[in-house]
Amino acid sequence: MTLPGILVACGHWDPEPWAAPFRAAGRPVAIWPDVGDPAAIRYVLAWGASSAVFADLPNLAAIFSLGAGVDHIVGKAELPDLPIVRVVDPDLTMRMTEWVVLQVLLHHRRQLAYLGQQQDRVWRELPQPPASAVRVGIMGLGELGQASAKVLASLGFEVAGWSRTPKTLPGISTFAGADTLPAFLARTDILVVLLPLTDATRGIIDAKLLAGLARDGALGGPVLINGGRGGLQVEADILAAIDAGTLIGASLDVFEQEPLPATSPLWSRRNIVITPHVAATSDADVLAAGIQRAIEDFEAGKPLENLVDVERGY
Repeated sequence: MTLPGILVACGHWDPEPWAAPFRAAGRPVAIWPDVGDPAAIRYVLAWGASSAVFADLPNLAAIFSLGAGVDHIVGKAELPDLPIVRVVDPDLTMRMTEWVVLQVLLHHRRQLAYLGQQQDRVWRELPQPPASAVRVGIMGLGELGQASAKVLASLGFEVAGWSRTPKTLPGISTFAGADTLPAFLARTDILVVLLPLTDATRGIIDAKLLAGLARDGALGGPVLINGGRGGLQVEADILAAIDAGTLIGASLDVFEQEPLPATSPLWSRRNIVITPHVAATSDADVLAAGIQRAIEDFEAGKPLENLVDVERGY
């Protein structure tokens, strides 16, 4: 019996590592745009795919996102009313946690200043508050946000989280809803943003939000860390805040336009760390195997997990 087919549509990524475990299991795999027989396609594995990918697939049963976000799928013009599955995997979660912790420690331990001193051959100790004196706030308490919060709390930081709906994390203060956002920002020295990109969150990191961050902290000013989505941030406002001293530093992994244009002034600020959307890189060898297991469970009669709420956008 021929197994139901897979269509891999992953933009500029190499599709072969995503296709490999399915081919090894004897399942037919098509690589967009060479669909072959549309009726044979039962599942789509997508990242950065065009709307046309989801059209004219009469037996499509589910769509799997190949990255942590789903804004590249939700809202597509031809999107069918079918289950969309978010990728949730310990590998992806740990990669994001590593990046967040690295950036928090980099700013906390004044590493950018020390790198500048190294270039200038200056030997000078800088004031260093303990982690317990630094208040980290995480916007977005999904799988990634919760994991980062737990590790940062274990290092001694005073951690709080903000989310759209109430969440509970042992030992961590939580805020929920728009009404609590000002209070959350006012107690935050280092802001970590791991929100999904939705209509409600697009452009949320703007001048007003940045102005609401704490000014009385041990670091001498607030820091922004965005590992979520580029559409969350207004880069002109971030740059203005850096230049005005409203922010004393930032780490950005995502941008309004990617790759970040060489003409962007963000590149030239010594207190901004730029990484090329690598905070939580999708490892095809790991994630494809997890998707394969999910499909096999689904075909055995088990429900799909980690489903996207299309109305919420994540």
